[in-house]
Amino acid sequence: MSTDQAARTDGAASDALAFCAIDHVQLAMPAGGEDLAEKFYSGILGFTPVEKPIHLRRRGGCWFAFDRVQVHLGVDPDFTPARKAHPAFLVSSLPALKRRLEEANVDIVLDTPLDGYDRCYASDPFGNRLEFMERVK
Repeated sequence: MSTDQAARTDGAASDALAFCAIDHVQLAMPAGGEDLAEKFYSGILGFTPVEKPIHLRRRGGCWFAFDRVQVHLGVDPDFTPARKAHPAFLVSSLPALKRRLEEANVDIVLDTPLDGYDRCYASDPFGNRLEFMERVK
C-alpha cells in the first residue's frame, strides 16, 4: 500500500479497504443492439454470453464474459458512444486479436507505444472505444 493509500485509512484493521479487481465494465449501447453486440463480443472477440438476472432483463442490453473479464452492455435511450473513455483489455496475443478484427473488417487504430506494452484500439459496433494491450518482455 502506498503512503497516500495508508493515509486514507484510519488504521483499524477491521476497516482496512483494498480494491482487488474490477468485477465488470459497463458500456452503453442503443436500444435493439443486442444482436450486433453478440456478433462483435462473442463472434469476433470470443466472449461468452452471460444470462442477465431476471429482474434486469426488461432493461435490455446484454452481458459477456471471458474467464474473469466481464463486459456488460446497457441500453441508454440517449446513447452517445464513449470515444475517449474506454476499458483496456489485457490480452495474451495481440497479433491474433488484430487478425480477428481485420478479418471482420473492424478498423484498428495504432497509438504511441506505452512502456512494457504493445497496444491498439478498436471500436465496438456502437462506436465505443476499446483498448487492447499485451505485455512485452
